[in-house]
Amino acid sequence: MSAVPKNTRTNIIACLRYRNAPAAIEWLCNTFGFEKHLVVPGKNNNVIHAQLSFGNGMLMLGSTDRIDSEYGKLITQPDNIGDAQTQTVYVVVEDADVVHERVRTAGMDIIMAIKDEDYGGRGFTCRDLEGHVWGFGTYDPFA
Repeated sequence: MSAVPKNTRTNIIACLRYRNAPAAIEWLCNTFGFEKHLVVPGKNNNVIHAQLSFGNGMLMLGSTDRIDSEYGKLITQPDNIGDAQTQTVYVVVEDADVVHERVRTAGMDIIMAIKDEDYGGRGFTCRDLEGHVWGFGTYDPFA
């Protein structure tokens, strides 16, 4: 018996928290090319829950001030732990150079330069406006 749902678009969704979730949503859409699927605003300019789509993938996010929730107690921001990461997000894109240029133009920290990989594809790694690490590349492990 499989645990994978039969009729779902994607079955792995990354989840992140942001101090300024409204600004992060706009930045993720403008810089990385995500599209707003659902944004549930909360009090004091925070976001209770948001879903951003990218092709057949999705990112769920919310504001960090929801630390009183069961899930919120599990999450911390990268700068709270010396910019360390316990997870990263990798996004398959058609043209890594185009995304790289948008990220560079936005002034983001590119922490691994764009390059062709030995295992195929071309990609780079950067930090977003709140320090989360993202990889973008043309390598598609399913292709």
